[in-house]
Amino acid sequence: MDRLLEMQTFCAVVDAGSFVAASESLGMSKAAVSRYVSELEGRLGVRLLQRTTRRLSLTGEGEVFYVRCRELLAGVEEAEAEITARNEVAKGMLRVNVPVSFGISHLAPLWGEFHARYPEVELSVDLSDRLVDIVEEGFDLAIRIATLQSSTLVSRKLTSTRLMACASPAYLAAWGAPTNPGDLASHRIIGYSNFTTGNDWPFEGPEGATSVRVRPWMYANNGETCCGAALAGQGIVLQPGFLVAKHLAAGELVELMPGYRSTELGVYAVYPTRKFVSPKVRALVDFLIAAFPASV
Repeated sequence: MDRLLEMQTFCAVVDAGSFVAASESLGMSKAAVSRYVSELEGRLGVRLLQRTTRRLSLTGEGEVFYVRCRELLAGVEEAEAEITARNEVAKGMLRVNVPVSFGISHLAPLWGEFHARYPEVELSVDLSDRLVDIVEEGFDLAIRIATLQSSTLVSRKLTSTRLMACASPAYLAAWGAPTNPGDLASHRIIGYSNFTTGNDWPFEGPEGATSVRVRPWMYANNGETCCGAALAGQGIVLQPGFLVAKHLAAGELVELMPGYRSTELGVYAVYPTRKFVSPKVRALVDFLIAAFPASV
């Protein structure tokens, strides 16, 4: 006996409220519906339905089994829909929200290649460091640079990046270099206003995890602006590697406190939970995963 068909038949009887109505919805005889349910009960060794001349009702075991059957059948439907969607062509408008600096430095060079692979996808890229509500604001996908908390959104990791405390050689010549996170409290700080930890900068060092409360003389909600002020010798920044790496390589900035490491952040593609992912979203996510190294 086909177990999946047994479960489908049982659920159809419960949903329809009778064997006759279930037989009509399934396109099979009432006798066949009754036989499937009876053989299912016999195989399980429990009664799932209480039958009277007037009505059907679920037993306690039937209620539990019905919920599990519905979950399993939904999973089968979702798997079939996903495979079907994979064979569809990626096309249509794709609205993407990305952080400003990361979008300019790391994503902008990729859009042309993505279009060449998927010419029927029309991209609408919104650059903002604001945490948008993807569902409310109608985005198909967003790029988030964060330590993700539990969420109703689906997330796929693209790469990772580490926050680094940096300053220019000119600043260090004038103010000296901090040797541990505690020293930062007496330095000129350029703060990033979108940090989830606010003015508390976290580090991991020889003594374990620590955090220092800094007192920025200026704030900006854009990392490039923070780096620009640091390059001009105006203070110390805590910014991700993808922003400061080129300046470190050129000697324009110096990473501070080499014995201490700050937070490592993931770069994620996030999108709303759905029964299956649309071909255009799947195409972009798979493309971006392949495009990035393990860290930036």
